[in-house]
Amino acid sequence: MKLVWKLLRRHISLPQLGGFFFANLLGMLIVLLSLQFYKDVKPIFSEEDGFIRPDYLILSKRISTLNTIGLGSVSTFSEREMNELASQPFAKRVGAFTASQYKVSCSMGIDGVAKFGTEMFFESVPDAFVDVDLGKWHFDENDDVVPIILPKTYLAIYNFGFAQSQNLPKISEGVAGMVEMTISMRGNGLNEYIKGRVIGFSTRLNTILAPESFIKWSNERYAPEAQTEPSRIILEVKNPADAAIVNYINDRGYELEDDKLDAGRVTFFLRLTSAIVMGIGLLISLLSFYILMLSIYLLVEKNSDKMRTLLLIGYSPARVALPYQLLTIGINAAVLLLAIVALICLRSLYMKQLWSVFPKMSDGSILPAILLGIVLFIIVSIANCIVVRRRINRIWNNKD
Repeated sequence: MKLVWKLLRRHISLPQLGGFFFANLLGMLIVLLSLQFYKDVKPIFSEEDGFIRPDYLILSKRISTLNTIGLGSVSTFSEREMNELASQPFAKRVGAFTASQYKVSCSMGIDGVAKFGTEMFFESVPDAFVDVDLGKWHFDENDDVVPIILPKTYLAIYNFGFAQSQNLPKISEGVAGMVEMTISMRGNGLNEYIKGRVIGFSTRLNTILAPESFIKWSNERYAPEAQTEPSRIILEVKNPADAAIVNYINDRGYELEDDKLDAGRVTFFLRLTSAIVMGIGLLISLLSFYILMLSIYLLVEKNSDKMRTLLLIGYSPARVALPYQLLTIGINAAVLLLAIVALICLRSLYMKQLWSVFPKMSDGSILPAILLGIVLFIIVSIANCIVVRRRINRIWNNKD
């Protein structure tokens, strides 16, 4: 073994191996950092409390002057239109907004003291589209309390508009569940009351939400003859930057709520950019791995005559190949360890900046990036060992 190591040291080019090492380190770091950055930033865009929920679009039909005077086209969506939309290549799921068809009013207060009352309405969507904890999101006709989800914008309007002008206390999201709501429902000759409780605030849906089971039950009870076709639908799309979405919406005269499509494009380009950066890192890593293989291959070529002599005097091919294999594994292992250390340092820097902007952002795990690095290390090391062993076997078999 010492003889083989002496031959190896004699022909090693330190600048060549150093160039491979730093190129490999750069490629590995780019791959791991791009994956980790995507994992860390993704919750900001896609979690339920993220500032952008990208893949959900809310559609309605345009309301014209003729609609106002009752002469325009129907402003609701038929079952055929919804099925057609659901069948489009860009669509994942389609859900309908179901509105209450009876009169609703509500009085609110704390500790049994009513502060104010208002006329209101309810809507529901399928549970899969609701962006708060669904643990308390259920209702049946025997319940005496209905859970309610309000838009976050409503809370801001109350705190900084209504409460301030009326000298009422401001309400946080945590205190909102303590607000007592008495809901009056009138229709079909009935006037009944039920308690309401706010269980959360939605950033996705700008409406007053009640469970779909409650809306179905109450419509049947208070407005059994009412027409219930939806006037708005919610659409989950695969790629929010797909031009087919805009074309479909424009061709059918639909309207898109707010700038949801633009928000979706932000998330799509985040994914695309991360994939491109990761691809560049993989390309650099593959090129550096190829340089290492070429370097080891040249070392073997330079020592081929001496190796043949070692094989003839009794050294096995596995024993002759082992030093070269250990060299590649050692370099790859050092690259992996340094890349992980650099990843941890760089991640701590950008996470501080992200937390300063998004204090509630969750701290993701670094484990996926480390596992990816280990997988790359194993694949490349095995490939290098196989190449070296095959070259030694060819020398042993006199095939060169």
